[in-house]
Amino acid sequence: MIFTETKLKGAYIIDLEPIADERGFFARSWCQKEFEAHGLNPNLVQCNISFNKTKGTLRGMHYQVAPHEEAKLVRCTKGAIYDVIIDLRPESSTFKQWVAVELTAENYQMLYIPEGFAHGFQSLADNTEVFYQMSEFFHPECARGVRWDDPAFNIEWPQDERIITAKDMQYLDFNR
Repeated sequence: MIFTETKLKGAYIIDLEPIADERGFFARSWCQKEFEAHGLNPNLVQCNISFNKTKGTLRGMHYQVAPHEEAKLVRCTKGAIYDVIIDLRPESSTFKQWVAVELTAENYQMLYIPEGFAHGFQSLADNTEVFYQMSEFFHPECARGVRWDDPAFNIEWPQDERIITAKDMQYLDFNR
């Protein structure tokens, strides 16, 4: 695996290193030792799939607060997403900054999202599937979110029409 740190400290784009032959290829997509060597949380306790029937589906921006903050490893296994993360760590030099990465079934890239980040995405194709690996179990009492269009972040989203749940639209302006 090739780990490339984004402009947000601790967040990485991870590329596979395929070993190819006439049948296709083989590649490692997770290794505890490699994650530890890069200072990333190697504990995975839960895996989830998000299926998005319609292009333009926007999910996010979600995170969990202490004591159940979670790191995530995200990969698009079918279709394509515009994946966005926001650094919500007040002590960070990149506090309130965001990064977007296009993850597709064809590019095989993954995004490692450390604890203290909000995460969301917009599907770029119909029938898109996203696979998440998490370092913490879901705790509804610790679940939080920030609005996808909050002016505190000025995220540049694709210009498609969007499908957003009422829950994701009701978050208040971020004011830290």
